[in-house]
Amino acid sequence: MQLMHIDKQTYRKNTNIVISSFVASLAILALVFGALLIHFFGAADVASDVAGDGSTGNFHLNVMGVMMAIVLCSWVLHSQKHKPFMREVYYVWRLKQLNNQIYRKLVKIKRAADSNDKNAFIILSFYFASLKQVYSLDDNTLTISTVENDLAQLNARIAELDMNVSAEQFEADLLERI
Repeated sequence: MQLMHIDKQTYRKNTNIVISSFVASLAILALVFGALLIHFFGAADVASDVAGDGSTGNFHLNVMGVMMAIVLCSWVLHSQKHKPFMREVYYVWRLKQLNNQIYRKLVKIKRAADSNDKNAFIILSFYFASLKQVYSLDDNTLTISTVENDLAQLNARIAELDMNVSAEQFEADLLERI
């Protein structure tokens, strides 16, 4: 995966629209599916069966309605991920997933970098550059300075070793080699 330039305003606007639409759709569809399931499969005479605590015995149908809504909303979101509107949102989502994969192996990667492994330097270069981009897009000003310091230290170490390393050299299969 290569780092791309992302327009922050477009990313923020589209992300807010996607999240709002997903949450609203999920809530509405969960209610609709729950009501339909209760209508067709619920207890026949709920009014006389309701105990003092108000339980209708249809909890499982409501849960099924929520699950159906999640499946439908997820399918719609998945089917739209390659549309131009979703370009920035999907790119950042994939970037965050990749950062999570790298983070899980970070101790191993740093150990390999201590042994001057070029692949480890490539992975770390990509990791810090991508974190910086994500933190900038998400306005995470608290930790971006730490990432910038880590990136500067890494670049100084790479220069000290006279290696030719950049984030553009990163490929996901490098993680398997560490």
